[in-house]
Amino acid sequence: MTMDRKVVVTGLGVISPVGNDIERFWKNITSGVNGIGPITRFDPSDFAVKIGAEVKDFDPKDYMDKNDVRKADHNVHMGVAAAVQAVEDSGIEGHFEAERAGVYFGSGIGGIETFENTFEKFLDKGPRFVSPYFIPMMIPNMAAGTIAIRYGMQGAALPAVSACASGTNALGEALRAIRHGYADVMISGGTEAALTRSSVAGFIKMQALNLTDDVNRASLPFHKDRGGFVIGEGAGALVLESEEHALARGAKIYAEFSGYGSTCDAYHMTAPDPDAKAGAAAIRNAWLESGSPAASEIYVNAHGTGTPLNDKSETLALKKVFGEAAYDLCISSTKSMTGHMLGGTGAVEAIASILAMNNSLIPPTIGLDEQDPECDLNCTPLKAVSREVSCVLSTSLGFGGHNACVGFKKYE
Repeated sequence: MTMDRKVVVTGLGVISPVGNDIERFWKNITSGVNGIGPITRFDPSDFAVKIGAEVKDFDPKDYMDKNDVRKADHNVHMGVAAAVQAVEDSGIEGHFEAERAGVYFGSGIGGIETFENTFEKFLDKGPRFVSPYFIPMMIPNMAAGTIAIRYGMQGAALPAVSACASGTNALGEALRAIRHGYADVMISGGTEAALTRSSVAGFIKMQALNLTDDVNRASLPFHKDRGGFVIGEGAGALVLESEEHALARGAKIYAEFSGYGSTCDAYHMTAPDPDAKAGAAAIRNAWLESGSPAASEIYVNAHGTGTPLNDKSETLALKKVFGEAAYDLCISSTKSMTGHMLGGTGAVEAIASILAMNNSLIPPTIGLDEQDPECDLNCTPLKAVSREVSCVLSTSLGFGGHNACVGFKKYE
């Protein structure tokens, strides 16, 4: 198909370390609320890292039948919850053809908590005690599949599995499915529940996590003293529709989904390419598809993990795209408050970007009291800033060299 249809956002949903609905999430990220705290999901006494960004006060039974909760991993619980919120927000249920609606939902790791718990039981009691739900609870496509089952969406239902770029890639591929005529409606986003023993231990061994116990000095994007990211969890979901479909049913429209870029560094398993060429290409493609607005009209929700290599590389990528005008961009990293939600982070940050544009308010990068001279762009330190923007870009850079960027514009 060669259609090129306008795609719009009509529903939003979020489960995050700083709020489990859109209203609380937005209030907290613009107020600089820090969602990082002591790890409670397991006993971290023997771990070099004892803090994370956990989702709080979340009960999956508010969104799923208790029997379905029992048969699903925590990443699916959160993904379904975010999707339910987005569907209710959009009013889309009952207003689509099943064959023309689908679900693209990312998860970088999938059911790692299920894997840990089951393997422990397997070693302790033997194979007869492995649950028949072990495999479907573990595989990373199950959030997409469960959401599609719930709403009877019989178009494509796929996961994006590209590490930290998973949620952003899911959104971008959903954009293309609607834009080119393969679907009219998509539920898209990402989810991750990797605050587990083996996951945290693995990231520690990679030297990816900040080792501090000070929750206020742990996630420091673009700071001269940044020392790694803080592992978080959460999910974000967006309802996407063709403009024609949304207008026909009288839907409210948050934004036009205007651009997408996806590239690979083809450089290293975990380190970003110091040249930032491919990362810049992903950003440039999303920006060009969005109509190449002036840098002064753009807010960038940066990947901004707080690792020494990422923040420097991302700064360079933005400079390669915008040149000297990069200093006119308004940038922030909401990971300073939410930690890094891995496969869920791209969708949650896309939501933050849309809300920033619609409310003319840029969330801050909290903790940024001493900026790295090599990360010298306008990163909105410490407090939110009022600013009118007409376009937002949200970037995600994943292990394996996966780069993804999505763009949204004010709907006109």
